[in-house]
Amino acid sequence: MRPSPSLSLFPSMRRLARPSRTGIAAPLLFLASVLLSSALHSPPARAQASTTATPAPAPGQPQLGLPRLALRAGMYRIDAQLASRPHERQIGLMHRQQMPAHEGMLFAFAQPGVQCFWMKNTLLPLTAAFVADDGRIVNLADMQPLDERSHCSSEPVRFVLEMHQGWFAAKGIQAGSYLTGTIFTAP
Repeated sequence: MRPSPSLSLFPSMRRLARPSRTGIAAPLLFLASVLLSSALHSPPARAQASTTATPAPAPGQPQLGLPRLALRAGMYRIDAQLASRPHERQIGLMHRQQMPAHEGMLFAFAQPGVQCFWMKNTLLPLTAAFVADDGRIVNLADMQPLDERSHCSSEPVRFVLEMHQGWFAAKGIQAGSYLTGTIFTAP
């Protein structure tokens, strides 16, 4: 069998074009080694949340498809949606009419800063926990539906966790308590 003209330009490819006694096994082994090599050289994920891009919801609709992240506050489990992109943080929990008691939204920022939140288009009463990198709750702020006054962290933080209003108080969680999860550094 004569190699095609394009294969003559690449002599190393000629051996792949020749029929062999191993049949399809050799090309499959080659493909498997390439896939394994790329998997071994992929960077590890920092958090357990998915990092795929989520489309913005239609105007006036809540965003429900954000990645989820498991957090803990002492013995209590929190199922948090992760809002890490600017458009996700801007919408937050707006237009949400209900939310299970153990769910919340964790807002993650690239750099620590004084974070301020308001309740524009937010229909549920919420408590915001302003959280340091190590998971320490810096301060808490109760926020009323549709209130456009700012509620700010008392020091620079990278994270804000919004839960149903009263969730933290009912569980005895206050400023100085710690949240745990893969997104936080160990205290």
